Amino acid sequence: MTSKTHSSKLPDVPPVVNAEEAQAQAAILSSALPFLRRYAGDTIVVKYGGHAMGEGKLAHAFGYDIALLKLVGINPIVVHGGGPQISAMLDRLKIRSEFIDGLRVTDQQMVDVIEMVLSGSVNKQVAELINRAGALAVGISGKDGGLIQARRLTRTKRDPDSEIEKVIDLGFVGQPEKIDPRVLYALLGAGLIPVIAPVGVGADGETYNINADTAAGAIAGAVHASRLLMLTDVPGVLDENGKLIEELSAEEALRRIADGSISGGMIPKVETCLEAVRKGAKAAVILDGRVPHSCLLELFTRAGPGTLIKA
Repeated sequence: MTSKTHSSKLPDVPPVVNAEEAQAQAAILSSALPFLRRYAGDTIVVKYGGHAMGEGKLAHAFGYDIALLKLVGINPIVVHGGGPQISAMLDRLKIRSEFIDGLRVTDQQMVDVIEMVLSGSVNKQVAELINRAGALAVGISGKDGGLIQARRLTRTKRDPDSEIEKVIDLGFVGQPEKIDPRVLYALLGAGLIPVIAPVGVGADGETYNINADTAAGAIAGAVHASRLLMLTDVPGVLDENGKLIEELSAEEALRRIADGSISGGMIPKVETCLEAVRKGAKAAVILDGRVPHSCLLELFTRAGPGTLIKA
C-alpha cells in the first residue's frame, strides 16, 4: 500500500494539491518541533466558551486542536461554559433569569436546570468534538470525585443614599474553595482528556453553578498547568490605543486594573489569570477564540494571538 493510498483513508484530511504544497506543510510541522519539545508531557488547561463554542466550523476545529495536543504528548484539560444553552433551556421552561454584576441569580429550580444542561448535553457535545477527531475525551462535572469543592459566592452592594453595604443573595452561585485533582490525574494517566462542566459541590452536598472562567483558573492552579488558555470573544487585553498587549506581568496587570486601562468584563478575566498563576500555573493567556486554531497558534508559533500573563 502506498503512502498516498494510506493517507486517503484518514478522515477529514484535505488532499495535497502538489509537491510545493506538501513541502510547505512539512515546513510548518518542522517549525513546530521546538514548541512541541517545550510542552511535551505538560498539562494545558483550556477554557472553552464564547463564539468558538457556538460556531460550527470553529467548534469542529477546536475538537481537532485538542485531539492534536494529546496526540503529540501534551495533556489537555478542557473546562467549558454554556451560558447561551442555559438561557435557551430556561426560556423553553419559561423560567425567568436575573443577572447581577454579570452573574445569574440561581435558585434551586434553576440550578437543577443548569446542572442538567452543563453536565448533560453541553458536556457530552464538547467531549464528542474531541472524540470525533481521534482522541479519547471523557465528560465529567466538578462534582465528580469531589473535583470542585465550592462555597456560596457572596457579593455586596453599597446603597448610594445610605452608604450602607448590603449582601446580595445570588442563590446557588458558587466559587471554588478547594480543588481535588485526583480524578483528573486518574483520567490523564489513562490517556484520556477530561472535559469539565463548571458545577461544584458544597459541604452539605448542594450543587453550585460556577463561572467557567473561575473554574478553569482554579483547576489550572491546582494542577500546576504550564498554560491556562482562556478563549474569549476579544483579541486579548488592549492598551489605551486599542492595540493588543502581548505580555503582562502580574504587577503591571494590577496597575492597569487600578488605573482603569483594564476595565469592564476584562477585569474578572485578568483577575482569574492572576489567581491561576498565583496558585501554581506557570502562565495564563487570554486569546481570541474566534480565530481558527487559536490554541495551536498560541502554543506552537512565535505569533501567539493573545495576551500572556505571568507572575
